[in-house]
Amino acid sequence: MSASPALPLVILKPREADRIVAGHPWIYAGAIMHVAPGVKDGDLVEVNDHRKHWLGLGLYNAQSKITVRVITHEHVTVDQAFFEARIRAALAIRQRHLPGATSFRVVSAEGDFLSGLIVDKYDDVLVVQTSALGMDMRKPLIVAALKSIFNPRAIVERNEMASRKFEGLPEANGMLEGTLDGPVTVTLNGLKFETDLRAGHKTGLYLDQQANYQRTAELIALTPGANVLDCFSFLGGFALHAARAGAAHVHGLDQSADAIAAATRNAAANGLAEKCTFEAANVFDWLKAQTTVGPHERVIPKFDAIVLDPPSFTRNRASVPDALRGYKEIHLRALKLLKPGGLLATFCCSHHVDSVTFQDVILSAAFDTRRVLRRVATFSQSPDHPFIPCIPETEYLKGFAFEVVR
Repeated sequence: MSASPALPLVILKPREADRIVAGHPWIYAGAIMHVAPGVKDGDLVEVNDHRKHWLGLGLYNAQSKITVRVITHEHVTVDQAFFEARIRAALAIRQRHLPGATSFRVVSAEGDFLSGLIVDKYDDVLVVQTSALGMDMRKPLIVAALKSIFNPRAIVERNEMASRKFEGLPEANGMLEGTLDGPVTVTLNGLKFETDLRAGHKTGLYLDQQANYQRTAELIALTPGANVLDCFSFLGGFALHAARAGAAHVHGLDQSADAIAAATRNAAANGLAEKCTFEAANVFDWLKAQTTVGPHERVIPKFDAIVLDPPSFTRNRASVPDALRGYKEIHLRALKLLKPGGLLATFCCSHHVDSVTFQDVILSAAFDTRRVLRRVATFSQSPDHPFIPCIPETEYLKGFAFEVVR
């Protein structure tokens, strides 16, 4: 990578450089003292502090809430070789921490210092998301780098996320390279999952739970012949891992009929159909129906283990109170259905709800149901979704496993 040619200059206000020096890549309009005349949205810019000391190179977009996204602190040319080196460095992290995995997130945006870029690998197919204008404009360089590193069968673009509109970008969904006809089958922890990479939810699967699927199954296996409830089951990730680990029966719930159909096929493909049932239902309504009793009646606990893995209940701080009420509701209902000694594995994927607050909600539900819990595990996102402490936004998935003491 050669030295960068002269670039438009962005100068920060006094006391605004420390966060960038520490490693955070986002620069907001309010932090900027001066922008070179003629700079265009999507341009690569040089970032200096107020004394005109070098800080790095970033991608500029005046339309965005994030005016500059710093992508390197080195004097380099941002070309195909740059992206290839950065993606190879990210790949090495996955190979070190997820040895043997064939499906994982290759590039996790800020977690790999490529703000606005996500690349997921599903065996020999790659899925790309560009949520920032500067990254979107450099898609040809990124695709060329990916082809050089992986030689994939296909590269799919899944750019229908709402965040693109804040960058002035339209939705885009289709093939960037190769061909892909119908769903693909990928392997997670030795289990096969059918997923539609062109039209399914997210980019196909919840890859951030890959390590947690296995760890939760190991905890469930401590109760041989367990009866398990998997709420928000999606394609059956937790359900199939639990069934393979020795559960006698797993019942999966998801609101999407398409996801339930795919989960049923996945159970059959792994020889677990006799152990698994799946039902299309609103989880809140289902739990309420199972825990509603008449006067002088009590709920009879029927499950040895329950998994709660809901979608994010909040996308911004303003909706956090409503989200916490939702989290408490599902935990109240779930705890009523758990047998003494039973296992509750529960997850929250909202960045705006931290782990302390999440646990407090669970303990409040336990108090209201007169249950005492023993915490036996703490979960985070799989290592292909790196958490960089100086970039708090890179931490979003948290979870706990509790045993019901009484």
